[in-house]
Amino acid sequence: MIAESEPVWFVGAWYADGGDQTSRFIRDGIWEINQPSQAERELVQSMAPGQRIAIKSLSVRKNGLPFDNRGNSVSVMTIKARGVITANPGTGHNITVQWDEGYHDREWLFCTYRKTIWSVNPGVWTTDALIDFTFNDAKQDIDRFRNAPYWQDRFGDGDEPFTQFEWTGFFTEFAEKLLRFADDRGPLVAEIHRNKKEWLAENIVTDQYADGTSGPMQDICPFTTFALICRGLTYENRTRVAGSMGKFLGVETPAPKRFDGMPIMNNQNVWFFSYAKTRKPDDIDNLWAVFKAAMALKTEDTVENRNSFVQAYDTALNVRNVKWNLTFGLYWACSQDFLSLDQWCRSYLDRLDPKHQITLGGKPPSGAEYLEILDKLRLLFTSDDFPVHSFQQLSLAAWRATQNTATDQVENVDGDGDGETGDASMNGEQQSFSIEDIIAEGCFLGKQELEDLLSRLRQKKNVILQGPPGTGKTWLARRLAFALIGAKDQRRVRAVQFHPNLSYEDFVRGWRPTAEGRLAITDGIFMEAVKAAHANPSVPQVVVIEEINRGNPAQIFGEMLTLLDADKRNESEALELSYPDSNGERKVFLPPNLYVIGTMNIADRSLALVDFALRRRFAFADLLPNIDATWHHWVVSRCGLSPSLASAIQRKMKELNNVISADKRLGKQFQVGHSYVTPTFHLGGDGKQWFHQVVKTELQPLLQEYWFDDAEAVTKAVDNLLSEQ
Repeated sequence: MIAESEPVWFVGAWYADGGDQTSRFIRDGIWEINQPSQAERELVQSMAPGQRIAIKSLSVRKNGLPFDNRGNSVSVMTIKARGVITANPGTGHNITVQWDEGYHDREWLFCTYRKTIWSVNPGVWTTDALIDFTFNDAKQDIDRFRNAPYWQDRFGDGDEPFTQFEWTGFFTEFAEKLLRFADDRGPLVAEIHRNKKEWLAENIVTDQYADGTSGPMQDICPFTTFALICRGLTYENRTRVAGSMGKFLGVETPAPKRFDGMPIMNNQNVWFFSYAKTRKPDDIDNLWAVFKAAMALKTEDTVENRNSFVQAYDTALNVRNVKWNLTFGLYWACSQDFLSLDQWCRSYLDRLDPKHQITLGGKPPSGAEYLEILDKLRLLFTSDDFPVHSFQQLSLAAWRATQNTATDQVENVDGDGDGETGDASMNGEQQSFSIEDIIAEGCFLGKQELEDLLSRLRQKKNVILQGPPGTGKTWLARRLAFALIGAKDQRRVRAVQFHPNLSYEDFVRGWRPTAEGRLAITDGIFMEAVKAAHANPSVPQVVVIEEINRGNPAQIFGEMLTLLDADKRNESEALELSYPDSNGERKVFLPPNLYVIGTMNIADRSLALVDFALRRRFAFADLLPNIDATWHHWVVSRCGLSPSLASAIQRKMKELNNVISADKRLGKQFQVGHSYVTPTFHLGGDGKQWFHQVVKTELQPLLQEYWFDDAEAVTKAVDNLLSEQ
């Protein structure tokens, strides 16, 4: 008697060197696997007499389906034989089976598992239905499956099934049409050069040759072709470029207007291969090879196609400038079948419930490991308690999750320092940022002052903005970071506030408790930034340290303090950290694309003086109250203050700061900054009432701290601020 709780085995019968073995297996009353891996050998050894087994064959179909598939491919599993295991010799290679000789092939739609051996456990409606279909000749409830979460976007009854991920249909056809250039890229490269201006690619199509000269790019890989669209452009420009490129390729699907769930590349780092001066002759061919193998595997999931993909993938991983980004390209081309393992997706997978968790190492998976991850996810997608049900949903959910995590950072690609390395950025529209944007957002410093600050940051690598309270130090620090990066990219800016209890272990690396109650070596925010900078040498990474002198900087930085020097940003200056990383490595050096911006409130008497060793490694910039004509124009035009009230506030604040500066107990470092009297919204009403509230609730308490032993001075200053004159 067969136990209903026993696992049911669905197995393949295709040999790469011998074709379909189903007839032989049925004739001989056996099933066996050719050249099993260790994991497959263990699975075969676990097969027990009395358990049911079926031979499966996988394919993909677009036509002749019993429902409207809207032109999408549907996975089909043909059940070619069924039987019961009668004996297992324990070799891990073969078993004896009593096959059902009267059985005829039947097709099961919506298959999710593609490996040679599939252990199916009863208890979930999808697997129960498959078992009933295979062994009890039940009909498949097609409508239930096509409206289940994993398939609903493509095949469900919804009125607008492609609204959220409309880009996938266009990119699927784009990949199919691009494939014809695999063995002759000349026309494709010529078209890119002809349209480089229209496709906003003028800065992308120049190569550097071995003789030291530069000139037109002469070859291109499929993933870099995709990246001409999948990069930091506005939605409008991305749609325009996609439409123009699609027209050249003959893509009939309209260019998408939204790109939710799609990782994009930095504009300066689009290439998946290096310049000609460092490129190997077969690098681009190897990238085309993995693209072709992926397209073949997507069309027909056979053992032969899997092996071809694994070989091509592993070869492509050795191409300079290729690391995690290989998975981005596969996802663009076949988002229903492959997953982008960008930093956000990796972080998301690491944080899943332990029963669903997929463990990823510190380096990209091999081809076999990558396919295993995909297989496991496809099964999880069909589970009702799994949070997402497709690769696109996973990509979008991962990106959304990190928007609420200030310390998350993109860390995807190892580069060679040529400035060609690609990395994933926002799953949406990337916003460029410059000094002009700092001014436009309300900075009252002049353009030249900002340019000098940015220049100093680039040269020294470390800058501290110091000044009295209310001078916008933190506000400016973040925007200087964005201007340095060239984009308002939150993922490249990590912020931390120093305080007396912050330690080296918190900031750099140390032992931390895990969710399981154990202790593990964990990188702090600074080491996370260091690793992100090493992973992508061509793009700045910035650490913003608020109130850097509120903690003990020398103790918090530890040996990192020595490495901060701009002239020690190279491997020869590496030092050993107090704690090793997960691989046992202690040596670290700071890359030149890592920058530190600190802020320091020089009016807080409770703060320690900055250690000289730290001070000489930073450039210092003084920020002073800036209540001048620029401030006046801003608060009148942007905030709704009347010109007369703005002038009165301007005059009274200058008078207050003059009094503070002249007081020997205080001095200029205790002046009151312009942030206190700059509304953060349009007042649209009585500005005078707003100013009185600021005086009572913000300025008066501050002045009481300043003149803690002189109540008369506080009263006089507050009365002057509130006077009608």
